[in-house]
Amino acid sequence: MDRFSFLNAAHTAFFADLYDQYLQNPDTVEPSWRSFFQGFDFAVTNYGSQDIVSQITSGDFSCDHVSEKLHKEFNVLKLIEGYRTRGHLFTKTNPVRERRTYSPTLALENFGLSQADLTTVFDAAKMLNMPSSTLADIIKHLESVYCQSIGVEFMYIRDPKVQDWIKNRLDVNDNQPSFSTEKKKNILKKLNEAVSFETFLHAKYVGQKRFSLEGCESAIPALDTLIEAAADKGVEQFVMGMAHRGRLNVLANIFGKNTQNIFSEFDGKDYDDDMYFDGDVKYHLGLTSDRTTSSGKKINLNLAPNPSHLETVGAVIEGIARAKQDKNYPNDFSKVLPIAVHGDAAIAGQGIVYEIIQMAKLDGYKTGGTIHLVINNQVGFTTNYLDARSSTYCTDIAKVTLSPVLHVNADDAEAVVHAMLFALDYRMEFGTDVFIDLLGYRKYGHNEGDEPKFTQPILYKAISKHKNARDIYAEKLEASGIIDAGYVKELEAKYKSKLDENLEESRKKDLTVITPFMQNEWTGFEQVSDDVMLQKVDTTFDKDKLTEIAKTITELPSDKKFINKISKIINARKEMYFETNQLYWEMGELLAYGSLMTEGYDIRISGQDVERGTFSHRHAVVKVESSEEEVVLLNDIKDKKGNFSIYNSHLSEYGVVGFEYGYALASPKTLTIWEAQFGDFSNGAQIMIDQYISAGEDKWNNQNGLVMLLPHGYENQGAEHSSARMERYLQMCAKHNMYIADCTTPANFFHLLRRQMKTNFRKPLIVFTPKLLLRLEDAVSTVEDLANGQFQEVIDDPKVSDKKAIKTLVFCTGKVYYDIIKKRKELERNDVAVVRLEQLFPLAIDQIKEIIASYPNVDDYVWAQEEPKNMGAYSYMLMNFDLVKLRLASPKAYSAPAAGSYERSKKRQKNAIAMVFDKTLFQ
Repeated sequence: MDRFSFLNAAHTAFFADLYDQYLQNPDTVEPSWRSFFQGFDFAVTNYGSQDIVSQITSGDFSCDHVSEKLHKEFNVLKLIEGYRTRGHLFTKTNPVRERRTYSPTLALENFGLSQADLTTVFDAAKMLNMPSSTLADIIKHLESVYCQSIGVEFMYIRDPKVQDWIKNRLDVNDNQPSFSTEKKKNILKKLNEAVSFETFLHAKYVGQKRFSLEGCESAIPALDTLIEAAADKGVEQFVMGMAHRGRLNVLANIFGKNTQNIFSEFDGKDYDDDMYFDGDVKYHLGLTSDRTTSSGKKINLNLAPNPSHLETVGAVIEGIARAKQDKNYPNDFSKVLPIAVHGDAAIAGQGIVYEIIQMAKLDGYKTGGTIHLVINNQVGFTTNYLDARSSTYCTDIAKVTLSPVLHVNADDAEAVVHAMLFALDYRMEFGTDVFIDLLGYRKYGHNEGDEPKFTQPILYKAISKHKNARDIYAEKLEASGIIDAGYVKELEAKYKSKLDENLEESRKKDLTVITPFMQNEWTGFEQVSDDVMLQKVDTTFDKDKLTEIAKTITELPSDKKFINKISKIINARKEMYFETNQLYWEMGELLAYGSLMTEGYDIRISGQDVERGTFSHRHAVVKVESSEEEVVLLNDIKDKKGNFSIYNSHLSEYGVVGFEYGYALASPKTLTIWEAQFGDFSNGAQIMIDQYISAGEDKWNNQNGLVMLLPHGYENQGAEHSSARMERYLQMCAKHNMYIADCTTPANFFHLLRRQMKTNFRKPLIVFTPKLLLRLEDAVSTVEDLANGQFQEVIDDPKVSDKKAIKTLVFCTGKVYYDIIKKRKELERNDVAVVRLEQLFPLAIDQIKEIIASYPNVDDYVWAQEEPKNMGAYSYMLMNFDLVKLRLASPKAYSAPAAGSYERSKKRQKNAIAMVFDKTLFQ
């Protein structure tokens, strides 16, 4: 049967239209037709068959015009396409076991070719940057390029220019390394360091966990080459994140961490810092170091600290990188290179990876391309790779952003380095992500005290007999005459001698010194305890300057047309500032940002729907009606010294909070804010909150000023839109780790945000922000409150004129205050005073004592909350507030934060408020 008979079965006008579409934009044509037309163009170019074009367009095309030779050329093109598309499935990339089998294979017969064609010369070779060549030579080239130690996935990339760049790059030298003798010796040197470091620790610290790199040691020369080559291409700063596997090796042999300190950590010595620092295990610690490359380039290296929770650090390093780019290289992101080192089980299994990958091309989060390196052990703890994912490869997440993947045999050190150089060139050329899947093995169990043969006896029988990458490469170099038989032993002896010397010096010291991460960004900042956190900070701001800011943010450009509702909102802001002097929440917030910008601070806000605000109150970005052009009034402030950036994030909490934590870590002079759509959605980022935000300073000596705005308040919206889970944050509070606030006035929120920047230290700030209060007439402030006030940790009852008449003193926090005073007014209960705790941690105990003492006749002390008894701040107050015995006024304990029924929710709220005024009621 004629293989091209399908061409006669369709209307010729269809071919003509489709061919015209292909000529205008190849990427819009279905891939199989695109391949056909590429082959057709090739045939026209090489056989001068222009007559075929006119025949197609005139409807006179017949398969009789297609010669058998041309049929074969098409088949060779299909073969080339097959290698490019599926060659990675048939590579020699697994060092310790046979690869799975895939079909169809790349056998000639599957492409309409046979052994008889091997000596035939085909012009299709020109597609491979070869002259016309025999089929045998074409296959030899394709096998070398696509089926040796490197397998490449890239044909899903939709941009023909990118595809062509990759194809041309791979065709150079048959995609084989071509290094100088000096470079080969350097690769061997770094391999020796990697191997010798692990064997030294294995001998000196028997059975101790170190999560060795053995089985993937070629990562060390690859990373070393990456840094050296990237510096030559203009990269000045590197930001790296990795899990525990191989971390100590990277710290010692890439970042230059003094092994004396590593040995002190192995010896379990206490730290030299007792006040602010509890420390972390040695394979979680980070480091910042400066390095001069072999070509004389000075570069900055950063390895971020991380917890055991795999892949979390990936989000953090992207935020760090973006902060460095925004600050130092806003016009050239390529100068900061993020490097994410993954495990095979983690990159396939952890959902945060997808969240991070989806940031790669978003305006608020892109970093100019990340190089991803997977340390592929082919096992996760005890789980076989076949049980760890449904996808073919652990790196299939790369297809989300159409990023190329290079699968490399970890035993072939030169191929690994070659692949890394490809990845660097790709990133620098296109500014997008690229993945390297370093396929190796794990010499021991998950840790060095584990027995892997329990679960993988066959694999570990093979591993026990397998030579390491250094010895394999040394044999290769010795066979080629580059080194002699004693060369490696000399390298090993020299390196181990230095380790022995450092171990001896280490054991002369009593304490371990931990160098805080990225301290060059934190010059002028100090670590402080909770007593300093409670000291008053001057947050006043000149009223005239405040008025100038207000003018700017309450006037829309006159030459642009906006929808009527936006015009009304902006005009209402103007009225509240310049006419009524009754400022609602939005003005307190926006004026805080504007005032800080005039003082030289940048503002960065991100989260879901933050530009407008979940509750349509912020409108920091307004859009022109006819064009959707964005207008940001805050950036029009005269003489501003800082910039305002606000980004609607994708629908992610975990990844975005991690990103913003990293941003704040690298930019302490930026007010970095993440806002939850609703406060309870922050539990999607619980790992970031637990492992970084609440404990980062205690574990790693890292300050961080990230602000989390969590909408919180019971307004009959059901279980998921009421509580920000205040109790969870309060449970994590201790010593000096963060601020927790629940403000009730725009002025106090204004001063809280300003205080966050005006101190010489940084703490995470968790703010339970209102919903109802955004537009509540009682919850307003004056211009003078903003200009001349300060943050009030505790607010005494402003409506009490005779404190001696007070019998019941109520303590509360947040929006419930307004519910209580409304009921008090209804009941005409002048014997009840209500005190607001605006800052829950650290508690301003001294201020509270003074307030209690000022009410001499109180015999009833109440803690009131709208949250159920087992939630909210009650348990925290029981633990931390013992000045008086508190009576509780709240709904009873429930498993869900709020009722789904509107009527039931109202009833519970009503009963809780009633309890404030009647001590005989209880729930």
